[in-house]
Amino acid sequence: MQANEAQLKAWMIGGLDGDAACQAQLLRALVPVLEAFYRRRMRDRRDDIDDLVQETLIAVHTRRATFDRERAFGGWLFAIARYKMVDHFRRCGRTCPIEGLDDILVAEGFEEASSARIDIDRLLDALPAKQSQAIRATRLDGLSTHEAAARERMGESDVKVSVHRGLKALAARIRGEL
Repeated sequence: MQANEAQLKAWMIGGLDGDAACQAQLLRALVPVLEAFYRRRMRDRRDDIDDLVQETLIAVHTRRATFDRERAFGGWLFAIARYKMVDHFRRCGRTCPIEGLDDILVAEGFEEASSARIDIDRLLDALPAKQSQAIRATRLDGLSTHEAAARERMGESDVKVSVHRGLKALAARIRGEL
């Protein structure tokens, strides 16, 4: 039996709060979910599917700090899974078939995600470049403060301050204060 969204999210939050049993249960419960996700897209290439499931589980574990407790767990999980699949196809020099692409895009919320991405880009473009880059690196790209500082050639405290100030400015803009 597969766990539902609420249970997966509860285990994720438990793991984030330091409960190792919740984290282990989450990873175990994700195996059949990820296998089904990849099987629908990869036409039963068992070796590839097994590899992708393992890579995705590792990414879920190592990037768990990027999970926003206020958002849906499934969206976060499947974004990671899609990125892992695309990376796999690039490494293998494969492309995805486009038959049924319209159905896939609608089912996976591509249009909604694209609109959201455009809105996010527009909001971030209105910020000073330093704040925008720090937010993109830490909140969108999932980098740690240390990784973002190295990539953006900034100090770690500068990244933290830039993210804080940028998010504060975005919140004010969204509330209509700017």
